[in-house]
Order: sequence, then structure tokens, then C-alpha cells
Amino acid sequence: MATVAVVLSGCGLFDGSEIHESVLTLLALDREGAAVKIFAPSDPQKHVVDHLCGKVAGGEKRNILEESARIARGKIQDLSRAEIEYFDAVIFPGGSGIVKNLSDFAENGADCHIHPKVERLILDAMEQKKVLGFMCLAPLLAAKVGTRAGRKPIVTLGNDAEMANAVQAMGAIHKACSAIDVVVDENNFIVTTPAYMLAKSISEAEIGISELVRTVLSMI
Repeated sequence: MATVAVVLSGCGLFDGSEIHESVLTLLALDREGAAVKIFAPSDPQKHVVDHLCGKVAGGEKRNILEESARIARGKIQDLSRAEIEYFDAVIFPGGSGIVKNLSDFAENGADCHIHPKVERLILDAMEQKKVLGFMCLAPLLAAKVGTRAGRKPIVTLGNDAEMANAVQAMGAIHKACSAIDVVVDENNFIVTTPAYMLAKSISEAEIGISELVRTVLSMI
């Protein structure tokens, strides 16, 4: 049985993990019979967004791990406890938490810094040739960390020109892809899919996410 780490970045499209993507990932892994452990860093999130109106809620402070626990139904651990030798693969759902909490891409674009615990886990996975899955905005993490490690990752964020330019500015390769397909970087054991970067419905997102999960597990 494969054991997969899933890394979350909060709870909610605009300030954390995209909930549909996170749940669809967990569902696909369960259907494939994988054992799953969920992690998130225990740090303050960048800000809190009122998802009803889409505006930042001034004065509110929330913790990434505590918010992610909502999706994980409480079964979650601090990312510092994720040791790659115990896992066959790692998957990152998307959402704005990727560019706000797991990195500062929202502020600094291609010159961003990655959360140290996230960077460590990805680097460890690359060094040990563990499979990595990234969806939606999360491939930005693979692009940045991979190039800093002297690699040239191949990833997709769909067909968004601005994001493709950012990936290329980091030194990685962007490949256009539909919402129902995946891009596989066989040299770096990386699988990516656009998910809600392109998906027009939850059922369309499910197709690509399930394909990502199946592909990740097939590469273990």
C-alpha cells in the first residue's frame, strides 16, 4: 500500500487550500487504496478573507494548521513532522494559500521565497526520487524549489500566459494542459494538473485530479 503525504495551506480558496481540490484529492487517494497523512505548517496565515464578499477581513488572525484541520477533520500534523522517508509521494492541492502562506509569490512573483518547511520537504522528495503531485497554483512551488536545486522542472498551470511567464522566469519549463489532463516530468518525478486554474465545474476538476492521483501512484 502506498503512503502519501498531502500538504494543505489553510481552508478556503482565497486565503488557504482550495477545498474542492483538497477533498477530491483525498477522495481519489482513498479510492485507490492509498494510506494518507495530512500536514500543514503551524504558522500565521497571511490574512483572512471573507469568502462571501471576497474582501480581506481586517484584524482577524488565523493559523494555517488550525484552519487546515477543518478540511482534515482534525487528523493533521505540523509539517515539521513530515519525514519524507516514511512516504512514497507528496501531493499539494492548490488555492491562494500556495502563494500567500506556503510562499510569498502573491507579493514577489518569480522572485518569491518558499516556506522553509515546504522547501525542505520538496527538496528531500526530489533527492530521494519520491513522486510529487501539484495542482492549480501549487506547481509554482515545484518550479521554484526545483530550479533552486539545479533542476529544470516541467510543470503546468493550464494556459495562463502570466503564470507561464512566471514559471519560465524561475528557470522551469511550462507546458499548456487542459483541466482534465496532467503533465508528467519523468526526470524529476513530478506530476501537475491545472485543476481550478481551468476547470469550469467540480466534475471537470475531479477528472484531472483523479488522473493526477492515479499517475502519481503509478510512478511509485
